[in-house]
Amino acid sequence: MQYNLITILGPTAVGKTRLAALLAHKFDGEIISADSRQVYRGMDIGTGKDLKDYEVEGKIIPYHLIDVYDPQHEYNLFYFYKMFFSAYHKIELNKKAPFLAGGTGLFIHSILKDYGLGEVEFNKHRYDELNEMDYDELAYRLVELQPKQHNTTDLVTKERVIRALMIAEEKDSKTIEYKKEIKSLVIGVALPREIVRKRITLRLKERLQNGMIEEVERLIAEGVTFERLEQLGLEYKFVAKYLQNQLSKEEMFERLNTAIHQFAKRQMTWYRKMEREGIEINWIEGPDYKQAEKLIREKYF
Repeated sequence: MQYNLITILGPTAVGKTRLAALLAHKFDGEIISADSRQVYRGMDIGTGKDLKDYEVEGKIIPYHLIDVYDPQHEYNLFYFYKMFFSAYHKIELNKKAPFLAGGTGLFIHSILKDYGLGEVEFNKHRYDELNEMDYDELAYRLVELQPKQHNTTDLVTKERVIRALMIAEEKDSKTIEYKKEIKSLVIGVALPREIVRKRITLRLKERLQNGMIEEVERLIAEGVTFERLEQLGLEYKFVAKYLQNQLSKEEMFERLNTAIHQFAKRQMTWYRKMEREGIEINWIEGPDYKQAEKLIREKYF
């Protein structure tokens, strides 16, 4: 089977998004984001969602799965998997080349290894996840999934809402439209670890100077709870702790900086795991456009 997707992956701060946009411009493509947080509206600075990256020679490269979810609601692997195939289908209809770009290893892995999530059965882990939420949030989600509630007794107790929601989610997950077999050309963007470390630290300083704390304050004002910010991780978790006076500004910077370095290391662990499973990653030194373009010309087309 010939390739039918181009994946651009790599750890944080190596320039994946801009490279993907330049390549999509060259090869008349559209980009599906494999980022677990850029999907959220209003989470821009902390997630590095620079939409200017998608502008090439005055043209905006079409992108998918960015700014489509409210941060109050959980976006997980199941939703990504479904939405990926929906976006892929639209790109096919537009007769464009599909690119998958991002750093969330689990999301990328689910597509490249075909998790077949339509067959998944929700287990105790999912029950525990839902049980952490309050009744109103659960009821809202259930009504969102099933606007016409045939059985209003499902809304009587939290336990009933959880059970009904698990059934609705399972049913929902089995209706993955436009699913097809994917064979991807995978290009990995890598830089020496010391360079990645320096870029992460510099980028964090810039984000803090350019409104990241104010962004978190705005999210709180819009109703995002401190508990939810903790779940959203990294920048949102540590800035929230600073805003609650649990950390000084210096402690917040140091702990967040360390956490992002550890995150980049975990990303590379994911990619090595993928290679051990037989996924071929064509590594390039940094976001080298010419090298990536050559790979796509030789292997994809």
